[in-house]
Amino acid sequence: MNATISDPLFTLIDAGAFTDRHLAALAAGTAGAVRVPSLLSPQECAEAVKAVEALPVGTYDPARMAATIARFGPALNDYRADGGELDADRYWQVTDEARAAWARAGLRCDPVSIALQRLGQAWGAAISPATIGGRAAFGGTLREINNGALIHYDEVVREYPAGLFDQRVIAQLAFNVWVAVPSSGGETRVWRRRWHPTDEAHRQAYGYRPEVVDGYQELHLAPQLGEGLLFNPTHFHAVEPVNPGGRRIAFAFFLGLTSTGHLIYWS
Repeated sequence: MNATISDPLFTLIDAGAFTDRHLAALAAGTAGAVRVPSLLSPQECAEAVKAVEALPVGTYDPARMAATIARFGPALNDYRADGGELDADRYWQVTDEARAAWARAGLRCDPVSIALQRLGQAWGAAISPATIGGRAAFGGTLREINNGALIHYDEVVREYPAGLFDQRVIAQLAFNVWVAVPSSGGETRVWRRRWHPTDEAHRQAYGYRPEVVDGYQELHLAPQLGEGLLFNPTHFHAVEPVNPGGRRIAFAFFLGLTSTGHLIYWS
């Protein structure tokens, strides 16, 4: 495919604060990404990184994800059973353990709470956790992606096509806030390209080979300390490796716009 025409709406919006219009535009596909510098101060980032040392950080199952990505907190897409349903026993056990570890860490600066508060103010209503059978899903994973991540997409309604949440999600967004960034590398790449069934011919481990996005419009976003970033993760996206010695640490969660106009979050 030759990129001869660009979508003038698929752009990066730099803003002083998130607004309801930003969230609506991302959900509707009339914006590419929204970036808010200094969502956290350098001091708040430093305090968050200190607290990271108190958390039981692990890695993904190497059978699923060959790249070494350190993380804390369960992500729902890691607990799909063979039939496409949630492995509830494992998920809730790990969720309870993660919440207990989070409480023990005693974060003075909680990046997830700060971000949810700011986003709720933007939307005009508090953001609630997604629930599964009345139980709140975990939201707010920590990830240190230094070796990059393959091209992939995230879409909970495809990951769990029979339905998962008590709420009905009609649009999904991804949020990241960086508490440590490398001097170079670690860019987030987002393409104006959503999954199509024929893309399975380009599968590579948990993601896709580069030709799946060849010729498509792209945003190339270098992480900045304390910056908050929102984008639509149903678009293909990837992470570039950082330069040796650098660290790229982010707190992240998904937002879902529900059929009743509320925002929920999960990881």
